[in-house]
Amino acid sequence: MGDSDQLILISVLQHYAYCPRQFALIHVEQVWADNYFTAHGNVLHERVDSCEPEQRGNVRYERGVAVKSQQMRLTGKLDLLEIEGKPPIKYFPVEYKRGKPKIEDWDKIQLCAQALCLEEMREVQIDEGALWYWQVRKREPVLFDDVLRRVTLAAIEGAHKVLASGNTPLPTEQKKRCRACSLVDLCEPDTFRRDHSGAYIAGLFTELTGSDSNEN
Repeated sequence: MGDSDQLILISVLQHYAYCPRQFALIHVEQVWADNYFTAHGNVLHERVDSCEPEQRGNVRYERGVAVKSQQMRLTGKLDLLEIEGKPPIKYFPVEYKRGKPKIEDWDKIQLCAQALCLEEMREVQIDEGALWYWQVRKREPVLFDDVLRRVTLAAIEGAHKVLASGNTPLPTEQKKRCRACSLVDLCEPDTFRRDHSGAYIAGLFTELTGSDSNEN
């Protein structure tokens, strides 16, 4: 799947789902800007990765588990994988996030992609996982149903296509997302939206007049 031969990190799917332009700015144009949110997220994941594996009863807790999918051209690392040892063996991925649960699927897509990689590697079916949010200090269960799987596969394919094309998409129309984006000053979404609107209006005028000339 996808038009790019290169592997992409599972973690970057969240960038694409949030805004394809943000994804392209980071992973095509190679620009980046940390803000408080990204810095705090990095510290959180460093703490999680530093923990040792442990066994509690029938469940083993593995941290920083590397996964890879040749079929989807994905690679990445799981914050936590819970493995229930008694047959049938059950795999339960957990992703740690700063903030609180979201209505949108951005975080769920990342977790589902982890599960898809595990399924390919271990030849198993994984039905659910969880997102743990720092702000509320609790898990949010995630079911890997057909809808989420389709959305996740679409995000993977879209990300590969952007990388293969080398083009940076226009800003998202969801303007609220821009205010929370660490790249807003580099992206200049309002400027690009105005330029795009001008081209759109010019195109409409051409269609109405049936000509692209300036003749009187």
